[in-house]
Amino acid sequence: MRLLTTVAALRCYLNKLRSDSQLTVSEELVADEMSSWDRTAVGLVPTMGGLHQGHLNLIKRARQENSTVIVSIFVNPLQFGPNEDYARYPRTLEQDQKLCENAGVDAIFAPTPEVMGVGAKNIQDSLITQVIPPSAMILGLCGRSRLGHFQGVATIVTKLLNLVQPDRAYFGQKDGQQLAIIKRLVADLNLPVEIVACPTVREASGLAFSSRNQYLSAAEKEQAAVLYRGLKKAEAAFKSGVRHSSQLIAVVQQEVARVSTVLLEYIELVEPTTLMSLETIEEEGMLAIAARLGSTRLIDNIILRDRQPIIAIDGPAGAGKSTVARQVAAELGLVYLDTGAMYRAITWLVIQKGIALDDECAIAELAHTCKIELTPSQDLKSPVRVWIDDVDVTQEIRTVEVTSKVSAIAAQTAVRQALVNQQQNWGKKGGLVAEGRDIGSHVFPDAEVKIFLTASVSERARRRQQDFKKQGQPEVSLEQLERDIAERDWKDSTRKVSPLQKAADAVELQTDGMNISEVAAQIINYYHQKLSQW
Repeated sequence: MRLLTTVAALRCYLNKLRSDSQLTVSEELVADEMSSWDRTAVGLVPTMGGLHQGHLNLIKRARQENSTVIVSIFVNPLQFGPNEDYARYPRTLEQDQKLCENAGVDAIFAPTPEVMGVGAKNIQDSLITQVIPPSAMILGLCGRSRLGHFQGVATIVTKLLNLVQPDRAYFGQKDGQQLAIIKRLVADLNLPVEIVACPTVREASGLAFSSRNQYLSAAEKEQAAVLYRGLKKAEAAFKSGVRHSSQLIAVVQQEVARVSTVLLEYIELVEPTTLMSLETIEEEGMLAIAARLGSTRLIDNIILRDRQPIIAIDGPAGAGKSTVARQVAAELGLVYLDTGAMYRAITWLVIQKGIALDDECAIAELAHTCKIELTPSQDLKSPVRVWIDDVDVTQEIRTVEVTSKVSAIAAQTAVRQALVNQQQNWGKKGGLVAEGRDIGSHVFPDAEVKIFLTASVSERARRRQQDFKKQGQPEVSLEQLERDIAERDWKDSTRKVSPLQKAADAVELQTDGMNISEVAAQIINYYHQKLSQW
């Protein structure tokens, strides 16, 4: 692991990393159908040090999804007010280095304020060019008492994204206002990075992990846990049908009032993306809280969603995901979101328009301008009818030509971005069953039910051989099929785009020796168990 403290060293490291990676990618991989696979995917985890389990969770996720993981450690003076805790903020670089090394981090970027060009000044006194998010997003919640805070955050985050130029950057949901602002910043400035939100990690008491928890005694940590208890009681009220902000806020206030040492700064209900105040939750809301315990300021939040559950089924090729997902959706009366058909529809349109598979610019434009629709069908073999630009392509997308080219199209970043956006928009109402490689970990990270469906390589090879026989295709030996499946697993798990991975909170279902109905029955049983807990 490298410790980098200057911009020059960071740039040298990144240039060498990308240069060496391009040289070591074999010709076989370059020519492979997964043409977007490479060894240059970089994940950035921006921190201010004082690392804890919440940070380690971000690093773990980045490690799963990227070839290189860089952690920045920078106590940013621009986001502290004149009377805040900049001078005493935890600085534990030596300990942080050990934690990063054990977590598999490749490099730490730990610059001084002078290296970052800001000096030890707050935002009001700094002469640096500032990045100022929309006023509506920074004047409420924490911005009301921390003037200039989010300008300081946005300015330094923008600098870090420009310096590292990562494929993905990782932030925790605990800082819900910061997360929304950074997502908006990236979208508004067209920065080529994916912002990955990770769930809040909590101590056994429910207290959200924070570097500032180091200020608290053991007794104070127990007292501070009342914040989360209040939020959970509001969540219970929400699940029982309470939708109005004043009632939800009153539930939290009543619980927090039990601990007299905790002084509330605010409890507010806002829309999680825009941070606009909500009177009533129609689809989803973020109930956010800030309070002080002695001289320590604490924040937390919880997302409240009014939607039908989503079932996300991930797993390797040949595990039977599509067939199982269709059956589960049919038996539960949910919508089967055929994500594979969406990629096939794009592929069909690319072929129809005579666009070369390697013309990624033309394909990107097509993916972002075409209109895909999925409608339920009574045909059990094709339970979803697929339309693209008002043309029914349900049967056309199953041809050999489309099948042979869909992987190359699906591996292109722009195609994936366009379709994931559509899928997430459909998911806002819930009531879906979706399957793929990273449906539960990325497309629907907040899915209520997550399944990782798998089977041994030998079992999947046997199933594929049986499918070939039923389809009248030439016989392929089990040994060859096993080699093909093992190679596909490796490619799928190391792809830069949409890598195969099991979500941390997914239930793994090993299906060797089980038929489709048995697998579906287990998922449905688990779904009902989860439903009873809500």
